[in-house]
Amino acid sequence: MDIKYFDALIEAIEIINDGIHIVDASGKIVYYNPSAKQLDEIDAEKTIGRHILEVYPSLTFETSTLLKVLKTGKPLYDVEQNFVNYKGVKISTLNSTIPIFYNNKVIGALEVSRNMTKVRELSERIVNLQKELYDVNTETKKNSKPMAKFNFLDIIGQNKEMLKLKSLGLKAALSDSPVMVAGSTGTGKELFVQSIHNSSERKHKPFIAQNCAALPNNLLESILFGSVKGSFTGAENRPGLFELADGGTLFLDEINSMPLELQTKLLRVIQDGRVRRVGSVKTTDVDVRIISAINTDIRTVVESKQLRQDLFFRLNVITLVIPDLAKRREDIPLLVDHFIKKYNEKCNKFFNGISKEVMDIFMEYPWPGNVRELEHAIESAISLYDGEIIREEHLPFQFKNFQPKKSDIFGNGSIQPLNLAVEKVEREIITSALEQTDYNITKAAKLISVPRQTLQYKIKKLEIQF
Repeated sequence: MDIKYFDALIEAIEIINDGIHIVDASGKIVYYNPSAKQLDEIDAEKTIGRHILEVYPSLTFETSTLLKVLKTGKPLYDVEQNFVNYKGVKISTLNSTIPIFYNNKVIGALEVSRNMTKVRELSERIVNLQKELYDVNTETKKNSKPMAKFNFLDIIGQNKEMLKLKSLGLKAALSDSPVMVAGSTGTGKELFVQSIHNSSERKHKPFIAQNCAALPNNLLESILFGSVKGSFTGAENRPGLFELADGGTLFLDEINSMPLELQTKLLRVIQDGRVRRVGSVKTTDVDVRIISAINTDIRTVVESKQLRQDLFFRLNVITLVIPDLAKRREDIPLLVDHFIKKYNEKCNKFFNGISKEVMDIFMEYPWPGNVRELEHAIESAISLYDGEIIREEHLPFQFKNFQPKKSDIFGNGSIQPLNLAVEKVEREIITSALEQTDYNITKAAKLISVPRQTLQYKIKKLEIQF
């Protein structure tokens, strides 16, 4: 196609009123026009190259029209699709979706979406009118800065379990039930907690977090429930976190560290919806959603008497168990890329990737500190050094003597999925060839005996940074 006609086509797509999405064969977003961005309230910087279910966690492989077409290779016309975007906004679209073929193979799909949300909202507005008239400060609250800064789009990962958890988390946000999030330290529990709050109807109300392991029993009690002057030495008339979080969300982290006697008082507040300050005889009604987190095995938290059984059942209505980083190693390259971009911007540096040796270490390291440890490793390297590639000598001390195996295809006595094993070998060969040829693609392609175009395709597919 003549380049001027191609440019004219892109220009036309850019100004069309309907939303247009394009995904590749794996379901990763490669393009959407401004109308689609506006319709879905999408941040382009965070979505290109990510799987569609990452960006739209309320959809599934069965309900997404784009993924249906990728699977069947057959077009769909005028299909209504209802979903909730990562901000918790309900959206209705009328989609026409067609597969994209090359050499008789489906290489992607294109979707045209017409916004039907306004039509659906008109009927719902009548029901909600009384509430909107009552809440005269709605617009002010919408423009205020949220107290929780993360949403589901900030959770990086294409691991199937993570995609499932994001979907469940978004569904949890649409209810008002208590949620318990379990996972080891550093797995990202608070990202899920804040995302649930920011996708819920409470998102313009307070979000307050308290670590239950950080304070002694008597101090934690007054902080949670408040105090009256004279109730103990130095006590003043102060509201507790339950009163401050009224209408919003109270996040109790490491709740399994809370003393058992205090758990009894907490249970009473949750059951009655009333709080009594320390030293007072008066009670105050509160409307607070409780989200709790534990950093231990959820199956043993009651048996080990860390939590009262009745409190556990009250808090554990919805359960999210966040996997350790070592159990979702396929997300490591995505997280590395994310953290490099984050700390490049923060430190005004220009790193564009990590060496093959560092990737080998990262893919086999046990990650006792989980995602937080990986982030700190990247932050340390970018803060202390300059260059384009993070190398082994740039890593923190705990990585210095770690020796990865020659191959982890049969790591831990179990066979990896074939596609991951093949991608790992391809990445190693291509990265090594690029390093040996000083990142000259033509020379690297010749070195490994593949066409230059094939090598460029592989570099893009495997997301190799250089």
